[in-house]
Amino acid sequence: MKALQELTRKNICALTPYSCARDEFKGRAASVFLDANENPYNAPYDRYPDPLQEQLKAKLAAVKDVDASHIFLGNGSDEAIDLVYRVFCEPRQDNVVAISPTYGMYAVSADINDVEYRPVPLNDDFTLDADRLLDATDDHTKVIWLCSPNNPTGNALDRRQIERVIETFQGIVVVDEAYSDFNDLRPFRMDLYRYPNLIVLNTFSKLWASAAIRLGMAFASADIIGLFNKVKYPYNVNLLTQQQALKMLDDPQRINLWRATLLNERDHLLPAVAELPICRALYPTDANFFLARMTDADRIYHYLIDRGIVVRNRSRVQLCADCLRITIGTPEENNTLLGALRQYRA
Repeated sequence: MKALQELTRKNICALTPYSCARDEFKGRAASVFLDANENPYNAPYDRYPDPLQEQLKAKLAAVKDVDASHIFLGNGSDEAIDLVYRVFCEPRQDNVVAISPTYGMYAVSADINDVEYRPVPLNDDFTLDADRLLDATDDHTKVIWLCSPNNPTGNALDRRQIERVIETFQGIVVVDEAYSDFNDLRPFRMDLYRYPNLIVLNTFSKLWASAAIRLGMAFASADIIGLFNKVKYPYNVNLLTQQQALKMLDDPQRINLWRATLLNERDHLLPAVAELPICRALYPTDANFFLARMTDADRIYHYLIDRGIVVRNRSRVQLCADCLRITIGTPEENNTLLGALRQYRA
């Protein structure tokens, strides 16, 4: 890869980050806090939270088998996505390349940051062609976005194709593994030592069933994490979120039970949907959702809405004409969905 300083925006390299009050006495014992203009009543919510979430990162490091210095925590994965643009992409000058279809926030963040976004279609079976993706890059391409398992298609991208992208491209490669906990493939965060240009995303919203607390993870080299910490807002992860995440990490048995239940439900739901006369194609999935090509996705979507069942209509997404994306729910929710689909009449 190019030198990290060459990839980073010049103003970010020169930036002097905001100094949190708590950073100034770090490592020393203190019991009287008169430095941050806080109201001293209503503990523990009267104090600003740990700006670097050190206790949470220490526990997460053991779970994810990644050193804490290689972890960034943000307000959802969307914060990390936005930081990639703010750190590496010069507005109206640089560009990024991404697979299509994929998670929509990569493009939205590009628009917000005034950075050209270049979508490259996947193959018709939603597999990745690394060379086609690389051909879309030029000297001003700073980032390539990959999502695996991909959203909305559900499939994990071929590892050899991803490795070719990482090893060939001279800029930053982001692999979003939000749904990786629903398969047994080797996560790319385990290979950070091999790839200094790699950023891997993950989240508490999926397997950890904690979408409401808005906690996203980025795994990368200590140097890249340092840049993220330099640019992020000082107290970006609130105390309540940190406390709830610690609580979830203390209960791995419950998480494992949820995972097993969801995978079992996936194994039962997919063939049942595939047998429906209104289902034209069902695509392989490595996630907690699947993509189904229907006879008339718009009508079926509104039919389900009228019955209080919400799925995602992806018909207007590239390569996904007449496709519905359906999340694996509880056994009761899945049975309700199947019952409604079986009663549908065109």
